[in-house]
Order: sequence, then C-alpha cells, then structure tokens
Amino acid sequence: MKLHAVDAAIVFAYFAGILALGLRVSRRNRDTDRYFLGGRDFPGWAIGISFIGAMISSVTFIALPADSFKTAWLRFLPNLAFPFVTLLALLVFIPFFRRGTVTSAYQYLALRFGPSISAYGATLFLVAQIVRTASIAYLVAVLMSAMTGLAIPWCILVSGGITAAYTIKGGFAAVVWTDVIQTVILVAGALVILLLIARGVPGGLGAIVGEAWAAGKFSLRDLNPATGLLEPGGAGFSLTEKTAAMLVLVGFMQYLANTLNQETVQRWCSARSAREARKSMLILGAGCLPVWGVFMFIGTALWVYYRHFPDPVAAEVLAGGQKAEMILPHFIITAMPAGLVGLVIAAALAAAMSTLSGAINSASMVLVRDLYKAWLVKDRPEPHYLRAGRLASFAVSALMIAGAYLFHVSDAKTLTDLQIIVTAIIGGGVSGMFLLGMLTRRGDARAVLAGIVATLLFSFYALLMQAGLLPRAFDPYYTSILGNIVMLAAGYAAARLLPPRPRDLANLTVWDQSKDPMI
Repeated sequence: MKLHAVDAAIVFAYFAGILALGLRVSRRNRDTDRYFLGGRDFPGWAIGISFIGAMISSVTFIALPADSFKTAWLRFLPNLAFPFVTLLALLVFIPFFRRGTVTSAYQYLALRFGPSISAYGATLFLVAQIVRTASIAYLVAVLMSAMTGLAIPWCILVSGGITAAYTIKGGFAAVVWTDVIQTVILVAGALVILLLIARGVPGGLGAIVGEAWAAGKFSLRDLNPATGLLEPGGAGFSLTEKTAAMLVLVGFMQYLANTLNQETVQRWCSARSAREARKSMLILGAGCLPVWGVFMFIGTALWVYYRHFPDPVAAEVLAGGQKAEMILPHFIITAMPAGLVGLVIAAALAAAMSTLSGAINSASMVLVRDLYKAWLVKDRPEPHYLRAGRLASFAVSALMIAGAYLFHVSDAKTLTDLQIIVTAIIGGGVSGMFLLGMLTRRGDARAVLAGIVATLLFSFYALLMQAGLLPRAFDPYYTSILGNIVMLAAGYAAARLLPPRPRDLANLTVWDQSKDPMI
C-alpha cells in the first residue's frame, strides 16, 4: 500500500511532535533522580494515564480484535482480575514503596533478602524487558509495513529509533508526558475505527450488537479447531483445560507480576505523594477495562461488518488460511478514507511507543542503580551515573532494535519457543519471591535460593512437557501460576527448616509497617 500524502503528513507530524516533546523536557535532567523519576513531582492523573498507555501495547491493538473476530470473548476474562490487583496495590503494595527511600522493586528485594537476590531479580527483569520490547517493536513494524509499504527493517529503525531518541534524551519525564499524548491518540484511533465500522453496517451499533449476540460472539465459548465451531468451555477450576475460573486466575497472576515489576514501582515512586500514587492506580483501574473492551468489541464489530460485506481476506482468516492478526490492518488499508488512515497508524504507533519508552527507561534504571552502582562502581559523582543512565538507555534500545530484527529474519517457531522459555523462567517465580517477602516474616536469601532452585526445576519440567518429552500434567497456560506457587511454597518450607537470622523487618512486611504517614 502506498500511503496517501495526507496520511503521510499526519504520521510525520505525530513523530515530530512526540520527538519534540521528549527533547523539550530533557532540559531539566541534572541528576539520576530527575532522569529516572522525573523529580518525583508528577500528578496522579498524569501517572495514571501513563499507566494506561504502558498497559495498552501494540499487542492489544492487534491481538484483541483478532481474537474476538475469530472466536468470542472468552479471553477477555483474564482482564476481569485487573480491578482486584489494583485494589491490592492500593492497600498493600504502595505502602512498601512510598515509605523510606525505596525507589526500585529490586531495592526492596535487597533490603528484604539481600543484594544477591536483588541482582537475580534485576537480571531476570532486564532479560524479560529486552525480549518483550523486541517483540513489540517487531510487531508494530509489521503493522507499519503493511499500512505504509515500507520494508520491515526500515519500520523497525524508524519507530524504534525515534522512541529510543526521546527516551534516551528526555528520561522518565519524557516517558510520562509522551505517554499521556500517545494514550489520547490511541483511544481516539480506536473510537474512529469503531465509528467507521458502525457507519458501514446497516443498522449501526444496534445491529452489530444484535447480530453478534444471536451468533454467540459475546459468549465465553472457544473455537474448536477440528470443527471450526464455537463451543462452550468449562466454568470451574482445572489444570488441563482453559476454564472461566482459571482464565481469571491467570489474569490475576499476570497482572500481579506486572504490578510488582520495576515499571509500576517506578511510576509509584515518581508521584508527588502517596495520595497521588493511589490516584494513579484508581485512574488505571477505571480506564483499562473500558479500553480493552473497546478493542474486543472492534473485533466483534468487524465480524458483523464482513458478514454484510464479504471479503476474501476475512473469509480466509475465519477459515484459518491467514492469521487473525491481519484482520484489523486489512480493514484499515481497504476501508478507511485518507486522513483517518494516518490517525489510525499514529494510534497503532502510540500503542507500541508508549510501552517501549517506559520499558527502556525502567530497564536502564535497574541496570544503573541495582546492578552497575550496587555491584561495579559504587562511589562516583552524580554526573557519572547520569551519563551511565543515558548509556544504559542507549544499550537497551540497541538490543531492542537488534532483537526486533532477529524476530524478522528468524523462524517463527524459534521465536515462539524463545518466548515460552523466557515466560516460564521469569514469570514463574518472581511474584512468589515478592509475596514471600511481603506476606511472611520468615526467610532470608537462603530460603529464596531454595525457592529459585525449585522454580527452575519446575520450569525445566514444564518445557520438557511442552516439547512432548514428558507426559502433559497441566496446560502450559498455567505455568506461571504453578511456578509462583512452587516458589512461595519451597521458599516458605526452607524458611521453616533453616535456623533464623535476626534482622530488621521494619516496613518490609505487611506485619511490620510503621504508623508513619506515607510520603
């Protein structure tokens, strides 16, 4: 597709505006506290909108409409757990990171369990961030290429390079304020898509809802690949199949892990007060579900649209001949007028760039404060660590772009296997480590080490099971849930068996919180 001049101008203006905003706020970066936390003076509404932008990645922009177009709303269920995680953050987690001087999730692990456990968690976080950002950068490049005609490597360089430029130069302030703008563009793009679909379908939104409801497209059914039909799934708890209750539990563990990582903690610590930090979570909790719902509804609406206007690509997607992720880009390319295509491309780019910028900055903060400063170079002037922060951001960005290019040239199966390995190892124990520290007074580095060993053994078993070398005892979808249970159980058991070591737990467990007001 050759991009219309109007659309090209809109995309160019988007890139230029975001880059200019990021560079403008960079003038205030004089130390690492300003570079990584923006001076800790952000209002809650800005942090909350930034949270939403970071949560709504290009995966959401493409994957949710694809899933609801081809199936129904079963996979929306994990999102229903998000308000409960938000409530848990308000009541339990924010106090841990708004008292004292903790500014990093892994600084908490250092205080609670020691520097070795902190380094382990920080290293896993860095690996996960690089793989995650590379996959998102690749996905948005594929989308950008399909809608502009540019080669994928050029799209990786343009979108990834501009994101890296304003993030490296502007620091966390650039992340937050560009996130605010990008989230507005993202939501506007989604609403434009939905309104255009509704205008095209005879009867509008009412007809879309009625036809989709009659066909079971709002149900909690799943697609049977053998029959091509939507079939009802189970409702209770099971480790061998995807049921409604288990999907909600998967969502809970997924969002719990996201809440206890550095990107979230960094935003809490950047708020000007504990009250503003809590306000940001209320905005996030209230905003994410409707946005996710809009993207799911876009997929359902597209299913109705292509019933009225049959299309060979849509038919191939439903028949399994093409990937479902192609359906929204196809609609944008073929059914949207000039001008609006540029807005939607900007929205898709915003979905990715808001996620990537936060991931780059948080990863560089962990690299500098939790690894470089804590282990390698401990006593240097502040300008040294500021330069190290910018160099770390550059290094993470370069690895992101290189990883995205490897995704482009590598075999798809290899990429899937890599993501499974990373998810199994990283997602299957870090949350359990935090919960062991926060919810119990027992355990030190020795107990956590026992939990890490048990979790790695479990993850290795899960990978062999996934490869078909061992009998399947559970659905791989539940690896992260079981991995965190293994971590928590093994760590607690080891803590009960090992002789305790006296230590100060003030403000490090839910049982030892001081009465001092949060800052």
